[in-house]
Amino acid sequence: MDDEVVSETPVQASGSVDSEKEKLRQKMSRIPNRICLTSDVWTSSTTEGYICLTAHFVDENWRLKVFSITLDNASANDNMQNILKTYLRKQNSLLCDGEYFHVRCSAHILNLIVQEGLKVAAGALFKIRESVKYVKASDGRMMKFKDCVQQAEIKEGVGLKSDVPTRWNSTYMMLESAIKFEKAFDILSVVDGAYKDCPTNEEWSLAKKMCEFLEPFYETTNLISGSSYPTSNLYFMQVWKIECLLEDNQTCDDVVIMNMAFRMKMKFDKYWKDYSTVLAFGAILDPRLKLKFLRFCYKKLDPSTFELKANEVLEKFKRLYGEYINTFGGSTISQSSNQSPMSPEEGRLTKKSKMVMKEFREFDCETQTSKDKDELEIYLKEGLIHTNEDDLKYDVLNFLKIN
Repeated sequence: MDDEVVSETPVQASGSVDSEKEKLRQKMSRIPNRICLTSDVWTSSTTEGYICLTAHFVDENWRLKVFSITLDNASANDNMQNILKTYLRKQNSLLCDGEYFHVRCSAHILNLIVQEGLKVAAGALFKIRESVKYVKASDGRMMKFKDCVQQAEIKEGVGLKSDVPTRWNSTYMMLESAIKFEKAFDILSVVDGAYKDCPTNEEWSLAKKMCEFLEPFYETTNLISGSSYPTSNLYFMQVWKIECLLEDNQTCDDVVIMNMAFRMKMKFDKYWKDYSTVLAFGAILDPRLKLKFLRFCYKKLDPSTFELKANEVLEKFKRLYGEYINTFGGSTISQSSNQSPMSPEEGRLTKKSKMVMKEFREFDCETQTSKDKDELEIYLKEGLIHTNEDDLKYDVLNFLKIN
């Protein structure tokens, strides 16, 4: 990313630290708007405390930038944000009295949700993980396994992948890679007496079902973990899709998938029963979605309350918008063009996402409204932008800059 500043204060000499602080101060002074912080704190194996703080902001040219600074002496995440929030509130430095100050990491919550589902198939998962570890433990075993792959007439392609158990997406990649070598593992269990953890046919079958079920979660994890494009506008759609998927699969004919969905839905409700309001604002600021998409999603979940929920978000959005107007002043704008300012993007919509957007566009055609003179009302009531490409990673910042 542009203009990245890294300062490791415990290691650098005093003069160097002062120089880095001054460079950091100068960069911060040029930011024309507010910043968002992402933070993590942890304790090392030697009981030393660490904190990593990342600041996200949009510069004067409407480019997303990131700088990082690593400090020491951290407490727990919640305690840290409470202390910082209290300090900033005393200075009247927070919008809406800090109501939207604390946002939980969506990727981390999604990891907790999926990890809960993986417990249903812990036995099969353990055997596959141990099988991969066994093969990759030495060059000799890798050569023996390669012979088994040839006997099984498997086109190698991507090889076996190890996982980090605390990172569910790496576990998904491990399962996906190992499944392709099922026959080779079966042959290895015959020719290598030291190999003891070969999964049974039933366990392989279970792994395949898990991979198919978890694929949308893997795609969402990759999408919301992106660092080269804004992700806040993607949050609402992705959380909604996950909730719909879990609801649907709680009545699945397959007992294992049903149990996974049930456990995951319980964890989902713990963290996401009420969607993050400030991240829902991101969908409103996406010219392809706006408030209409929130209404569309809420209606799919509960037709009796969708207007109420959407209006609650809108009122909070108007309050936040009003605070910005009071702080920075407002200006009249002309109707924005329906031309789609696109930048080259890598990712395409999945089949499920395409269906969602098709249904939403039909919903939009049924709910067209008249335009108003207020700047916010102009934006909310004018027609949605329909992109020519199936890009989910639409350049929202470029649209806002132009308009």
